[in-house]
Parts: sequence; structure tokens; C-alpha cells
Amino acid sequence: MSTTPKCPQCSSEYTYEDGSLYVCPECAHEWPMVAAEASVEQPVVRDAFGAVLSDGDAVTVVKDLKIKGSSSVVKVGTKVRNIRLIEGDHNIDCKIDGIGAMQLKSEFVKKA
Repeated sequence: MSTTPKCPQCSSEYTYEDGSLYVCPECAHEWPMVAAEASVEQPVVRDAFGAVLSDGDAVTVVKDLKIKGSSSVVKVGTKVRNIRLIEGDHNIDCKIDGIGAMQLKSEFVKKA
């Protein structure tokens, strides 16, 4: 299911696609799809050494990380595959073998 952006003039959520345009039925404003897609800016996420990370990358942990609420530790050198970038303080969402799903800060990993 595709999601259409809200109208930039009236903030209506009932916009729809018409060819290569988005159209707002409430205020009749029309704007091109490419302009709307270009306005959505992805933040640049960098690892501990400055390499740019992207969805699907593999990373390696560079520091022992204690897991909050558990006695487990993610050891240095643990390889994490297929990361997903998210917004927030912990900007990497991943699954670590033997531990499970968790979020990491990009400053504690390096691109593998």
C-alpha cells in the first residue's frame, strides 16, 4: 500500500495520485510527485569511523555493550547483518544472533 503525502497547502490527508501529480480534493492544489519525493530527506548515518551506513549493510560492534535489563553483553567483534536505519538516538535496528532484536547507536559500530 502506497502512502501519499499530506497537502503542502492545507495539510489534508486525502490526497491522491493523478498521473505524475498529487492532487488535494479539499483545496484543489496540485504538485508534481518528483518534487514531493525530493523533499523527503533521509538523514545520513555514519559509523564510528565516518563511513556512511545504509539499510541492509553489515556492521561489526567496536565496544562491549551491556544490554539494559539483562546480564548479557554484546561483545566486541560481533557481526550484525542486514541492519535497518531508523530515526532517534539509537539509529540502527537489527537482530543479533543469540540475543535477538535490538537497537544500536551508530557510534558503536563499524561498517563490515
